[in-house]
Formats: sequence, C-alpha cells, structure tokens
Amino acid sequence: MFHFNFFPLFCTQYRKSMDKIDNNLHHFWESNFREKQQMWGLTPANSAFKAASLFQQNQFQNILIPGLGYGRNATPFLNLGMEVSGIEISETAISLAKSNFANQLKYIYQGSVDDMPFNQIQYDGIFCYSLIHLFEKSNRRKLIENCFNKLVLGGMMVFVAVSKQFPNFGKGKFLEPNRYETQPGVRLFFYDGDSIQKEFSSYGLISYELVSEEKQIADNKPINGYWYIICKK
Repeated sequence: MFHFNFFPLFCTQYRKSMDKIDNNLHHFWESNFREKQQMWGLTPANSAFKAASLFQQNQFQNILIPGLGYGRNATPFLNLGMEVSGIEISETAISLAKSNFANQLKYIYQGSVDDMPFNQIQYDGIFCYSLIHLFEKSNRRKLIENCFNKLVLGGMMVFVAVSKQFPNFGKGKFLEPNRYETQPGVRLFFYDGDSIQKEFSSYGLISYELVSEEKQIADNKPINGYWYIICKK
C-alpha cells in the first residue's frame, strides 16, 4: 500500500511503508550519499547529454530517470525544456536533488525501481544511467520490462551499463559469469554484445555502442567502458 504526499510544482512521493524495498541496497546508497554527498560532482555524464540530444530530435517532452541520485543527469534534459521525473531510493539523495533543483523537477518517487510503476503515467523517454548492472539477472529483466511498459508508443529508453572494458571487470569476488562483487556491497554485471542481445532484444532494441565517460581516464586516454543502449517501443 502506497501513500503519496503532493506539493505544488515540486512533488516528492513517499510510500507509507518501505517493506518492499531491498533493504541492503537502500542502506548501501543511503550510507554513501550521507557520507559522500554529491560524490560525482554536478557535471552530468556524457551519456546524459547524448540522450538529451536524441530525445530532443524526437521531440520528446516527458522524461523519467530511474536512479536519479541527487539529480546531476537531469540537467541536460531540463536545459532543453523537457519535464523530468525521477526515481530514487535514498532519502539523502532526494534531499540533495530538491536543494539543487528547487521546483524544476516534476516528481521524485522515493523507493526502489523494483517497485515501478508507482503511477499510470507514461513517458516519451527514459534515461537509466549506471544502474541496471547493479542487479542480478531477474531484477535486470524486471527493470527493463518495467521501463518499457512506462513508455508511450514510439517512446525510447536509453540504458548506460558497464562493459567488459570497464576497469573493474574481472576484479573482486567472482559471483557468476560476467558478474563480480568488486567491493563490499557492489555487485556488477559486465555486459557484452551477447548479453545485451539476450536481455534487450525483446524490448525494442535498436542499437548499442561503446562510449566513454568523463571520469574514466587511464594514461590520459578515455576508456570506452560503458555501453550506450537504445530501445524503442
């Protein structure tokens, strides 16, 4: 049972109960945001600019960001006049997002992405950055399906996920093929072309490519450590 509180212009939706949230994941991110606050700075990821440009070309207006964090990746979409809503598990991150963006964000849904859809709203575009690889197979599939179901017909979703070229691939505790616990509480699935095809092909997969991000630097050269995956409904 959910209970939502609504506020003018900026709306944060809270659940009455947190029983369905993955408590370990909630604790991990809440602890990290409390300790490190705006740990990635305020500059959006390269992929956020890339997705915002794609969505603008398709005249998208209503955008959802699962795993909003403190909101840095909302900026490129907001700057192009789009309406942005987010989903975030950490109360501290939500507080930071409210501080950073005042009334610019339309909604923030406080909870786990496992608990989508939250409401009946559908979106033109969904941007999911560096989130899906944190889950095991069944939860990855659920996130992809949940996002796909939240798209309008003709809408697009962009996922950014770590690849086998990511610096942490093969490091830490082996869990299963392509999946490692790289540090306590951080379990990463490293995608390759085959796994992208297997997990996304049923959900309108149209393209995927390797991209670099601003903080992935080795010997002053960008590492193409992320997959940029586009699906269309």
